[in-house]
Amino acid sequence: MELVIFDCDGVLIDSEAIACAADAEALSDIGYPITTERVVERFAGVPADAMYETIEAEMGRALPAGFKDQVDQRILDKYRMELKPIEGIKAVLSEIRIKKCVASSSTPSKLALGLVETGVFDLVYPHVFSTVLVEHGKPHPDIFLHAARMMGVEVAKCVVVEDSVAGVTAAKAAGMRAIGFTGGSHCSSDHADKLIAVGADTVIDEMHLLPHALR
Repeated sequence: MELVIFDCDGVLIDSEAIACAADAEALSDIGYPITTERVVERFAGVPADAMYETIEAEMGRALPAGFKDQVDQRILDKYRMELKPIEGIKAVLSEIRIKKCVASSSTPSKLALGLVETGVFDLVYPHVFSTVLVEHGKPHPDIFLHAARMMGVEVAKCVVVEDSVAGVTAAKAAGMRAIGFTGGSHCSSDHADKLIAVGADTVIDEMHLLPHALR
């Protein structure tokens, strides 16, 4: 392997539970009752625009004007109060000697804030890629193929670290090795099984195990 591609939410920063809770609260408020756990199950790793398109189709109407911006602001406010890095990630990022980058479904502003607030930004900058740069988000492979191209590494020599079903699916569609991670606070007891079912080559539940899994 010559390149490790990290997802951000749920892999570098423990943000999935925060973001999914904000979505669940906001959607329930407008008449689409849904729990945080259900948002995690259905939409973790999926770009927000794709999630909202699905919900609009199910509701049979458009979301209220400004809804996405309101949810984003709610998430950013929660980030400043609650967000933490994944335990052990800073040491692992410093330890890994091959190329590394980030490929995330989050918007650039949300990515930057999350990485800065947790002190991870300097360990991955400037190689941070958002799905806004490609045509299709996860579970399509576009963002991982883009990351490999930008980093100058062949697809077969890339490994992706992902916490979501959509992310692992995208990694395998890109022809890359996939390491599932289940150490985020949003992960249920059967999360490893879900990642393996969509093709994860191996699964770890603590980040300090990653260097060994890369061998």
